[in-house]
Amino acid sequence: MEPVRRLPLHFDEASRAGMTHVNLSAVRADGPHLWVAGDETATVERLTAVVEDGRVQGYDRQVSVPLAELVDLPGPHDEEADVEGLARSGPWLWAVGSHSLKRKRIRDHDPDDKARRRLGRVVREPNRFVLVRLPIDPATGLPAREVDVDGETRTAAVLGAHDDDLSTHLADDDLIAPFLAIPSKDNGLDVEGIAVHHSPDGDRLWVGLRGPVLRGWAVLLELRPRTHRRNPGRLVLEEFADGATYRLHLLDLRGLGIRDLCPDGDDLLVLSGPSMGLSGPVRVHRWVGGCVTEAADVVRAAELPVVLDLPHGQGEDHPEGITLLPADVTGTGGQLLVVLDSPAPQRHTPDGGMLADLWDLT
Repeated sequence: MEPVRRLPLHFDEASRAGMTHVNLSAVRADGPHLWVAGDETATVERLTAVVEDGRVQGYDRQVSVPLAELVDLPGPHDEEADVEGLARSGPWLWAVGSHSLKRKRIRDHDPDDKARRRLGRVVREPNRFVLVRLPIDPATGLPAREVDVDGETRTAAVLGAHDDDLSTHLADDDLIAPFLAIPSKDNGLDVEGIAVHHSPDGDRLWVGLRGPVLRGWAVLLELRPRTHRRNPGRLVLEEFADGATYRLHLLDLRGLGIRDLCPDGDDLLVLSGPSMGLSGPVRVHRWVGGCVTEAADVVRAAELPVVLDLPHGQGEDHPEGITLLPADVTGTGGQLLVVLDSPAPQRHTPDGGMLADLWDLT
């Protein structure tokens, strides 16, 4: 199975030197623009469509946006945030870190005793534990720390910089709490996608977990982030009717975890893949009405039909992010753009671009 087309994404020299282009972990379309992020930085990147003959030919004119210039981060400004999900709704751009612990890797040249010691080291990097909401300045199309529009002040805000990150809300959850001390690639907590659906009573935020996968069931969290009453630069989680600050949905993705989320009207597209560091099945599921469900759900496989089986490489070409491109950009109707981590050599273009895949949805 082959994509309809492949589109080059062009990054500047600094981003290529920082390996952002080969570590893409999140993507979201925004009219003629494309927001992307790599999992080795604390920035988000905006690319702009190159359109010829009425359809997009690629994306370039990168603008890099350091998160530390817009919100308070809990760790050093140059420490990675491991951004794993992006969402765009109304005047806001959202970004979420992986919220994961990291186990040191064994290197090929490590002697056995050092390899064992490295494997025993688990690191917590604070900037990974953030959820960020950034106002978009209508004049520039870029995020700002503060934007005034029609007498309303919109302020960039963060959850996770005040000992209040998402993992603290999950600390007493009977299903998730046992996994909070486990590194991500060992089936510990690992956020890998967000989606936002606007509703009259405020944005509903969906957070997809790559791990843990619980006896084959993937976990999706529903949140209602709101601005702190006394600190406009801080987010809090609004309580649901039962007093909880989140709703938990269990999805039967046939043993796979969630790798990204993308709203499609009232439906939710779910990219699934292995929870561990493996090359394995990668699929796009459609949860019909998922964005507007009002109850905590156990969602059976029959309610999550597969709309795409995506190819993947062995140790390379791992689909990591999905987004719907608007018809006025593709020229042929809405199509799904897929960005990949650890891209194969043939994805590198001679002029420094990186190829993403464009697919028709069934």
